[in-house]
Amino acid sequence: MKELLGKSVSDIHELLSAKKVSAVEVAKTFLEHAKSNDKKTNAFICHTDDLAIKQAETIDIQIAKGEPLLPLAAIPLALKDNLCVQGYPTTCASKFLENFKPEYDATVVKKLFAAGSLCVGKVNLDEFAMGSSNENSAMSPAKNPWNLDYVPGGSSGGSAIACASGYSTISLGSDTGGSIRLPASFCGVVGMKPSYGVVSRFGLVAFASSLDQIGPMARRVEDVALALSQMHGKDQYDSTSIDQTKIAGYPDLSLSFVQSLKKESPQNVLKGKKIGLIADTIGEGADSCVREATLEAVRRLEAEGAKVEEVSLEYNKHVLPVYYLISSSEASANLARFDGVKYGARAKDAKDLNSLYSLSREEGFGPEVKRRIMLGTYALSSGYYDAYYKKAQQVRRLLLEEYDKLFFEQKFDALLMPTCPNTAFKLGEKTQDPLKMYLSDICTIPANLAGLPAISVPFGLDKNKLPIGLQLMAPRLHDGELLRFAFALEKLAEAKSSLSPVLAASV
Repeated sequence: MKELLGKSVSDIHELLSAKKVSAVEVAKTFLEHAKSNDKKTNAFICHTDDLAIKQAETIDIQIAKGEPLLPLAAIPLALKDNLCVQGYPTTCASKFLENFKPEYDATVVKKLFAAGSLCVGKVNLDEFAMGSSNENSAMSPAKNPWNLDYVPGGSSGGSAIACASGYSTISLGSDTGGSIRLPASFCGVVGMKPSYGVVSRFGLVAFASSLDQIGPMARRVEDVALALSQMHGKDQYDSTSIDQTKIAGYPDLSLSFVQSLKKESPQNVLKGKKIGLIADTIGEGADSCVREATLEAVRRLEAEGAKVEEVSLEYNKHVLPVYYLISSSEASANLARFDGVKYGARAKDAKDLNSLYSLSREEGFGPEVKRRIMLGTYALSSGYYDAYYKKAQQVRRLLLEEYDKLFFEQKFDALLMPTCPNTAFKLGEKTQDPLKMYLSDICTIPANLAGLPAISVPFGLDKNKLPIGLQLMAPRLHDGELLRFAFALEKLAEAKSSLSPVLAASV
């Protein structure tokens, strides 16, 4: 059944409807493929064979009874290992949580399971989602399936690998400063960060609560849209989640809306639309191949009737310090719960409560997590709060106002830029220089600071045959419109997301 690998949701559903394949056969095919190939990529922290087979058996019973297919019936799903699945490990790729098993499902997990998806496993990430390369995993660094000497991007590296390598059709990641879009770009798949609040964060192990957002990844925009159609909505367990059906003018994210997207031509979507090209993102520091891909995308968008104008933002140059001050401060508060008392690793040689706290954290947390906790604690400390954290929040507000002006005063429908100024870099290339690593997120951070929806779409390869990703952003809560633009851009790329070498070799 290797022909199933790399198939889209609609492809698998056609086979199920024609009874050419069963849900159990789908599950077994993807599980076998993942287990036989993952030694190369280190995408998985744990496989969930029993859960996937049980879910598939339920789908087969429903099909036998003549019930209509669920929206994601028998669709293999990989979950970033900071999302809770009842009774299965949720490690956050950290020694601190290596034996932790939650007693409940994350809301998005529950929704996708109810939609019929098959959980094939929990996948690798930078520890507690802190990183841009997936090299900060305490389990093992993940590797890019296009070239195993390169990083897959982070922190959702395992999620991107799972889709690119055919281990799953859809995967979920979390995005705090680009952690869905960056690995999607490096691994040649589609990755979307929804507007802040569109998807519930309940059951996501928190990194920075005002920035974190769960989002889908897949090899096609259509499948990302299908996943989002099942994930979004108000959740009683997350006060920041939004019931978009009660917001006037909010674009539809229903299943019927997603199905209608496939029928639209790029010209119908783009004609007369005003798109802003953030010029700074393709200037000095951007790889020439990334610049050329971005400008080629501009030419193709204009050929379909879009009006593309260069724009610049005064406060964009401050996004890195603002992001790392805010995210580290929130991480310092969120990770205070990991103390060796309630759950997680507990130091054995502690002599009193204070040494229990310090030793447990020393042994449980990796270097990058410690670095950010210390930075955040310093920024929140007495005498420095106003100078650092408060000032960062003020600049964040100014950045949000700049984006509002672009969208609502200058009437831009979307913004275009590279997902990252460069393509994937080699393993170990930036590990000794944290600042150089942080610069990988320069194009993705603004969407998190402003709460905007953003999506990365594959757009060609560089000279080393590594994927290039282009990013689109839209006004907050205009996730549906963003998906329309992403569908058009995907078609203009002239090819569907290519198979990674790991997947191609196994088919």
